[in-house]
Amino acid sequence: MKPSQTLVAGLLSALLLLTFLLSWHLATMPKAADQVVSDEYALLVGGAAAKGQESAFPTPAQFGDKLVEAISDPFYDNGPNDKGIGIQLGYSIWRVLVGFAAAVIVAIPLGFMIGMSPLMTKALDPFIQVLKPISPLAWMPLALFTLKDSNVSAVFVIFICSIWPMLLNTTLGVSSVRKDWLDVAKTLELNPFRKAIFVILPAAGPTIMTGIRISIGIAWLVIVAAEMLVGGTGIGYFVWNEWNNLSISNILVAVLAIGIVGMILDSLVARVQKHITYKD
Repeated sequence: MKPSQTLVAGLLSALLLLTFLLSWHLATMPKAADQVVSDEYALLVGGAAAKGQESAFPTPAQFGDKLVEAISDPFYDNGPNDKGIGIQLGYSIWRVLVGFAAAVIVAIPLGFMIGMSPLMTKALDPFIQVLKPISPLAWMPLALFTLKDSNVSAVFVIFICSIWPMLLNTTLGVSSVRKDWLDVAKTLELNPFRKAIFVILPAAGPTIMTGIRISIGIAWLVIVAAEMLVGGTGIGYFVWNEWNNLSISNILVAVLAIGIVGMILDSLVARVQKHITYKD
């Protein structure tokens, strides 16, 4: 992108952000006294807003105060139900990386095996098509029952949701390698292992990285919901706990943190993908 385009894009992003903040501020301004809020709603928000006077939703300034407070001490630990957002993110990232790494170890070799063998493709395709659409959270009760550990169950859910995009993209990349290159490998009498490493892997690499990038995004998306179910620690549990505490500002801080971490994870994988993607 040209420098002028980068500048324009930055200015447009800043304008959109300012528009969003202004709309947010206007929406949370104090309301007229004749706009009555029900007693039930006032009770739900814990009396944080004066009845009929101001919105229960935090203003940008209130959100900013909570954000500064969270950033100033993100790693405090005052017991099981009171940990800093940095600690909670650390638990979530660890679970995602462990489950994701396990999925990589299984999906890529299995994808090579399926992609290099039409027989295996036909044999395993029905199982893949049946298992792929199942929501990862549907596995959670079974994982909790069989594994009997909430942390391991959360990692298993990440594994099961990460494996399918990588498996399918690896299979597609391997099966789509140009026949000319495979003929050269046959002429050179390469064994299957050397053919996979030196011919198929470089050719299928960009497609495999696409599957990895999709998987890491899904894994980070799912961990939040999984931690809401298993509880204990993690950013998903943090969000649910703050809802129980009726702290909308802290929920917004967590939502922002989730988005930033997801962006960082995607950017890291995209950087690797860019380095191994070739142009004809």
